[in-house]
Amino acid sequence: MNFLNNPDYQIPIAIAIFTFFLIARKLFQIITRFIVLRIFKRTNNTFDEEIFDSIQKPLSFLFIFVGANIAIKFLNIPAEFKEFIVPLIKSGFAFIIFWTLYNILTPLTKILNRLTHKFGKELSDDITNFIIKTLKFLVISIGFVAIMNVWGYNISGFLASLGLVGMALALAAKDTASNLFGSLVIFSDRPFKIGDWIMTPDVEGIVEQIGIRSTKVRTFAQAVVTVPNAVLANSAILNWSRMGKRRIKMNIGLTYSTSAIQMQTIVQELRTMLQNHKEIHQETIFIYFTDFQDSSLGIFCYFFTKTTNWGEYMRVREDVNLKIMQIVEKHQASFAFPSRSIYIETPNELTQPKTTELL
Repeated sequence: MNFLNNPDYQIPIAIAIFTFFLIARKLFQIITRFIVLRIFKRTNNTFDEEIFDSIQKPLSFLFIFVGANIAIKFLNIPAEFKEFIVPLIKSGFAFIIFWTLYNILTPLTKILNRLTHKFGKELSDDITNFIIKTLKFLVISIGFVAIMNVWGYNISGFLASLGLVGMALALAAKDTASNLFGSLVIFSDRPFKIGDWIMTPDVEGIVEQIGIRSTKVRTFAQAVVTVPNAVLANSAILNWSRMGKRRIKMNIGLTYSTSAIQMQTIVQELRTMLQNHKEIHQETIFIYFTDFQDSSLGIFCYFFTKTTNWGEYMRVREDVNLKIMQIVEKHQASFAFPSRSIYIETPNELTQPKTTELL
């Protein structure tokens, strides 16, 4: 083994070792491509293939750095060159590790999409992109710090300055952070989804898009309003689309010339009409003669339609109103309207005051 210490053999040995690892790298690429990938293709999913594709290239570069690291040990390299070459190789190892982690994050997108799919497709894409981008930023940052540490740089000052920069950015982006937390509240509570008709103190319309920072609502005037998620998270949200039924509440006034028998018959027929109506929800129907008002006899009507669609609701309400008019006319009663009676006395007709009714 004395020839290993002979300077005449050191360079050829180092070259041979490095060449061996280059050949091994090529064999690794061939074996993995024609054997390992064929095995993975027999499985029912493509996730294992995507993972292997993401790590194959970084692993193939690992052969180069391993070969260089071993080959250098057979060379008498001056100290000043070793101070540069050794950290360079170590940096290469660190770079390969974080390169592999960075590449693995891309196939993980599908898994995150499955986990976040319950929020809806568009929302799922936003959440997944946000998580993946955050993880990639962390991998790059940690990898940069690790490589700087290999080269002997004092990273404590860098981290301290990074912390100060982070605080400044946090203060500058406090609204963005509040919107981010607001979006997390919306994602978890799910007070609405895309396509829902909502009403808040600031906007009313149809939800078109739910993002990480804001939600877009199209009003009934066809304008698009972008509402920050922080505002939505702290507002009362009325979701009309989640109604199981839609309310109709009204007071019908009949004239005081309506007799008790007429009133009883009209109230009963109104109640029967609603009970037989196919588009009226049968759980709650209240029809009662309730008030002696100033100029009318009041009938209180409280019931619900089965449909929650605005157009269908208006059609059902119109049909019910027409049937109410028919029932009132059928029993020869009249709808009341505000009126006032004025009595005028004259000196010649003290016993027979004149009465004038103003409509």
